[in-house]
Amino acid sequence: MAIAILAILIIGLLLIATESITHINKAAVAMFAGVSTWLLYIAYGPGFVMSGHQAEFLSFVSTASFTTNSVKEFISEHLFIRYVMQAAGIVLFLLATTTIVEVLHQNGCFDFINEWLRTRRPRKLMWMLAAITFVISANLDNLATVVLMLSIMHPLLQNDKQRRIYGTVIVLSASLGGAMTVIGDISSLKLWADGHVTPTPYFLQLVIPVLTTLIVTLLLLQQQLPRRVEFTFTTLPYRGDDTVLNRWQRLLMLFVGFGGLWFIPTFHRITLMPPFVGALCVLALLWFVNELCNRQLMTSDQMVRRRLPMALQYANLQQLLYFVGLIFMFGALAETGLLHSVAVRLQLPVPHLAVMGVVTTGLSALCGNLPVLVAGTSLTDGMAAFAPEGVLLCDGAFWPMLSYATSVGGALLATGSVGGLMLMRMENVGFGWYLRHITPKVLAGFVVGFTALCLVLLLG
Repeated sequence: MAIAILAILIIGLLLIATESITHINKAAVAMFAGVSTWLLYIAYGPGFVMSGHQAEFLSFVSTASFTTNSVKEFISEHLFIRYVMQAAGIVLFLLATTTIVEVLHQNGCFDFINEWLRTRRPRKLMWMLAAITFVISANLDNLATVVLMLSIMHPLLQNDKQRRIYGTVIVLSASLGGAMTVIGDISSLKLWADGHVTPTPYFLQLVIPVLTTLIVTLLLLQQQLPRRVEFTFTTLPYRGDDTVLNRWQRLLMLFVGFGGLWFIPTFHRITLMPPFVGALCVLALLWFVNELCNRQLMTSDQMVRRRLPMALQYANLQQLLYFVGLIFMFGALAETGLLHSVAVRLQLPVPHLAVMGVVTTGLSALCGNLPVLVAGTSLTDGMAAFAPEGVLLCDGAFWPMLSYATSVGGALLATGSVGGLMLMRMENVGFGWYLRHITPKVLAGFVVGFTALCLVLLLG
């Protein structure tokens, strides 16, 4: 039955990888496959439990009378709940950060971006757009940053071709900026939540390779920029319908939101509470400041009528459901013992991290960055005893390599990341256009950045 579970997982991954062809939502596929694998696991529960968790199960039944449902109760209360808790922590964190972005966006806290981007010089616009996106995505969820920046960029530019190019700059900058910090991307957040990395060493290991990759890619990309930027004639700043906040109040909210997110690693280190607790605290504080600043509107119906960035909500809800489905899929496969058997057969799976990084990058481009990262973390649970000393420990060399490879690999193709898919939908970017004009430049940036990462890990 483990083979049947593996077959469902492979079919699910194929459907996820071919979403642009089949037009079947990857979140729906992941959720269905995740539930189906656990239903199969429960159906053949006694065999799986006795082969992989015999001691735990005997201890469980010793405290209660054995019934026909004892195996199902054990699976539900001791096995499945582990993966629910693992997914719930990250989901709560991303819900908090998404809401923070919405609150800031509604109150016009990002209006300064419109002011800064008003330049007729194409190269200056590209570098400013990349820098702003890079910084924001390092502090917030990178998918939320992609949707936010695309919604700002789209009404500014008149030409469809220019919007495709600058939209690509946004997706690349957000993917690389989010990979640089533990709170900037769902992949790095998972590594942090699972205890594989800590914020400061992770940042120091990836900052040089990530910046190198982005700079090289942008230097190549700027060669195809237009001679002159075509702006729309009138573009009003988005202010959440009718904000009454002045510049200092918006700066205050921006400081509370970004400063609070930067404080989350320190909060986690001091309290040892999960990261999502710190994110919820930041959200609560920002919400409180928001109501104080908008107290003049609280008694009116203007607060109720405010537009919400529904694209931001919808995209992130899909991302969360997609992630939960992947956790369930690989969790069920791990509980069958099949992943452990594969790890034992591989023996020393990462004697050459460079080879692993190249393979992971290619898989991320084809299958998507998030499934490859979840698969990598699930597989390495059985590799610790066979890996070279220190490679799979906390802050070991394997984890930044895995994060970098999945992030850049996901940017090689337009379908390799959720941000790339959002670009295809919002700016009508075709798979072939991205493959011809963007993929070679990202590949060149990857070669230089990957070399820098190998040197950093070797010298570190």
